Amino acid sequence: MTPSPIAPVSRALLVAGIVLIAFNLRPSLAAVGPLVGSIRFSTGLGSAALGLLTTLPLLAFAVVSPFASLVTRRFGFEATLAGVLALLTAGTLLRMVPSTLLLFAGTLLLGIAIAFGNVLLPSLVKRDFPHRTGSMTSLYSSTMGLGATLAAGVSVPLAQAVGWRGALGAWTLPAALALLVWLPQLRTRTLPRAGGGLLRSLRDLGRSGLAWQVALFLGLQSLTFYVLLAWLPDIVQSRGMDAERAGWMLALSQGTGMLGTLFIPTWAGRRHEQRGIVALLAALEAVGLVGLVFPGTTLVPLWVSLIGFALGGTFGLALLLIVLRTADAETATELSGMAQAVGYLLAASGPTLFGFLHDLTHAWWLPILLLLAVLLAKFIAGMGAARPRVLHR
Repeated sequence: MTPSPIAPVSRALLVAGIVLIAFNLRPSLAAVGPLVGSIRFSTGLGSAALGLLTTLPLLAFAVVSPFASLVTRRFGFEATLAGVLALLTAGTLLRMVPSTLLLFAGTLLLGIAIAFGNVLLPSLVKRDFPHRTGSMTSLYSSTMGLGATLAAGVSVPLAQAVGWRGALGAWTLPAALALLVWLPQLRTRTLPRAGGGLLRSLRDLGRSGLAWQVALFLGLQSLTFYVLLAWLPDIVQSRGMDAERAGWMLALSQGTGMLGTLFIPTWAGRRHEQRGIVALLAALEAVGLVGLVFPGTTLVPLWVSLIGFALGGTFGLALLLIVLRTADAETATELSGMAQAVGYLLAASGPTLFGFLHDLTHAWWLPILLLLAVLLAKFIAGMGAARPRVLHR
């Protein structure tokens, strides 16, 4: 169903709600990494359990994402997103309770909530901003990056002031604020058009080459992103950089990634097809990855900036392609669910495989060669997804 035209004040509230939802989809993930040492010391958790704490949301994304279309058909877009924000608030609060079991339970709730938010934001843009898809995708995807960057930067200072549980729980406040701003949207209830059911939708998408191209483009970007999120500091330290500067290199990659998500979707949304942009982003990423193989630290900021910009731009472009390659918001929801499921299954396996290859060779050239192979596959999928076609079901 297409909603009625939106009044200016209501539209402003809708945009504010989308921005605040996007902001809240990354802090609860990005805040954990800097606090792993404190969590280990306080709880006595081993490396495997701590690995599960960071991987659990990704697994939830993969399992839950395809069900977003089913839930929106029952409750509507507006109520489903309100539920997302309520789950975010509840999950963040649970992680403040001094209980290891509730730490994992809260993390699982956060994973479920973020999975739905990831899937539904492209659909919302498709539904309410059909003529501003590029700029709106840039706005919310760069806001997601802002949330992640801020969480990574302030987690340790917050933990020093209020403890690691307080640092994780601090993100309750922006989640609750987003819920309050979103509440006016509940005055309407927009239900997707009747479909053929979840299994039929997945079967139809699974038979579409275009759907797989979009899904793999997003999925392979996610794999590389989470690999570098986990391993980039170790890579640059092996080149002779100290731990503090290595941490700043990770922050630099996130910052340039924000620039990519801000610029690329707006540019891509103005073009009839996006193959040239796919090629440009692939070239920038390839140069950055190859640069990391060479010794020395002088040019590391350049290599990291190129990789960060390319990955951020690829992420924003993948979200935009979900919108551009679908005929309506309902199909966008289904394609987004499929793409996120494929993407995060791949992402969950990436850091472990990368680390295994490093342990096998005690060098970085083979793991980085793996990322170059992933880049080649992503380029092939992206060139197909960037052709001007529309997926009809």
